[in-house]
Amino acid sequence: MSDRIGAPGLGISRREFVAATGSIAAVTGLAGCTGQGAQQDPASAASSKESESLGSDLPWTSSPDVVQVDEQGGSVTLQSVTAKHAVHPMDSMGGPIELPRVWAFKADDGAPSVPGPILRTTEGNDIEVTLDNTGNDHPHTLHFHGAKKTWENDGVPTTTGVTVNPGETHTYMIPANVPGTHLYHCHYQTHRHIDMGMYGIFRVDPKGYEPADKEYFFTLKDWDSRLNRQFAGDDVDYSPRNRNPDVFTINGKSLPRTLLPEEGSPIIVDHGDTVRLHMVNAGYMSHPMHTHNHRFRLVEKDGGQVPDAAQYEQDVTNIAPAERHTVEFEADADPGIYLMHCHKVDHAMNGESYPGGMVNGIVYRDAMDTEVFADLMTYAGYEG
Repeated sequence: MSDRIGAPGLGISRREFVAATGSIAAVTGLAGCTGQGAQQDPASAASSKESESLGSDLPWTSSPDVVQVDEQGGSVTLQSVTAKHAVHPMDSMGGPIELPRVWAFKADDGAPSVPGPILRTTEGNDIEVTLDNTGNDHPHTLHFHGAKKTWENDGVPTTTGVTVNPGETHTYMIPANVPGTHLYHCHYQTHRHIDMGMYGIFRVDPKGYEPADKEYFFTLKDWDSRLNRQFAGDDVDYSPRNRNPDVFTINGKSLPRTLLPEEGSPIIVDHGDTVRLHMVNAGYMSHPMHTHNHRFRLVEKDGGQVPDAAQYEQDVTNIAPAERHTVEFEADADPGIYLMHCHKVDHAMNGESYPGGMVNGIVYRDAMDTEVFADLMTYAGYEG
């Protein structure tokens, strides 16, 4: 598991974050920080009526862990868990936004998360993934993109004959033979099960892989919350043919929660860093991701290396459903706070509130002791 906070990968540790934000406690006090918003009890930000409707017996999801599968003998167990998911539990910037029912994955002894854990291995180190469906009352499967595998391990129940029914377990043999950043998800009733949260990142590092100075993983997702509320027992009409997304997330969070280093995924950099972002679209809509004040190069797509001669500087990359884009840039701007967001501007909203939704930030460490960053942490629920 990872001890880094924020976006899984090569982020910063909690100790580094606290050290970098040493003055935030005083500033947020002046800004009106009330110390609420810890995800361990996100319902505290909602009314008691809302809390009761969410079902207090279910666990809350956490941020996704990074599982170094090759460091634990090449095997991992993914368990399906019914849970509640706090997209942004504060009452700031269009919140609270909470999904009262999701189907999360948890790895081994970890916590359930949406997206699911990042499964990371090295080219040539094949993995065994056991789907444990003993605690769930719906059939599931696992399908891995970016792996050339045998027929019976493809994860599609109608073409392989393999369905993991409630109370069952099944082990998939997944070769690590296509280096790159990939997607995994449930392929049983795919149109509903992905929308209920059953997706995650599968990363195969090429042999001799050299990480960038800062490296982050992002899963983009658009949600129609009527489906989650319907499975929670609410009397709402929903049809996948009439899908109307109203929640937009990066790593399961919406702005301002995306900027909370402990639970969100801000891109925290130092001036001069080479920064690598792995972006996966697990949703059903395309998302043109735009970086402010930083021009990047597309270096990988769907596990394919982009030749140097084909790379060029740009600041928008349109990521279609199931596509994976890895981009790289230099942190060479005036140290500050710059947005990275979907440029379908209605995806950058929480309900009728703007800004919100699928918005993240490139945050220079030198800017983390400013009053502007402190205000953002207040909106996001940081306890100084």
